[in-house]
Amino acid sequence: MSSHSPEPSLGEVFIANRAHLWRVARKIVNTADLADDVVQDAYLKLVDGPCMRHADRPIGYCCQVVRNMALDYCRRHRVEASYRTFDIDVEQLDMPATAATPDRMMCERQVICAIDKVLAGLAPRTRMVFELYRLEGLTQREIAQRLGCALGLVNGLIAEAAMAIKTCGHLLFESDSR
Repeated sequence: MSSHSPEPSLGEVFIANRAHLWRVARKIVNTADLADDVVQDAYLKLVDGPCMRHADRPIGYCCQVVRNMALDYCRRHRVEASYRTFDIDVEQLDMPATAATPDRMMCERQVICAIDKVLAGLAPRTRMVFELYRLEGLTQREIAQRLGCALGLVNGLIAEAAMAIKTCGHLLFESDSR
């Protein structure tokens, strides 16, 4: 007769490994406060979910939930930051000594909108990597470490985004000819 103790619930596994899960979140979101929020939200998602979940590797499942939630926080932050970035008045940018005519300013705004549309059409991971690199100024190595992926993948995703943005290049030449 074997005495099997019941498997711990995902909530119990989560609580027992909270410090580890917090470190997973912290590596991705880069601040203690956001890591706290991520861990709290991930816990609530696990225990208040619409159905009982069973996982073969409960700690792995908890880590994945925290990782996904942290990446969602980062995406949301980047989207909010990009909208603030695109609200910058074109006149405040360092521009060549050419006259800033209303027509030229309109063309430059069209270029920015076109680039934003191209970025919005990229795969979420590609856009996130590109924004970490171009908007937040992280190195490719820092991005690879943050996302837990290969440096070559980061390089490829940045190149993919840059190629997509090149499709807007004709707009730049049109605005220069005016």
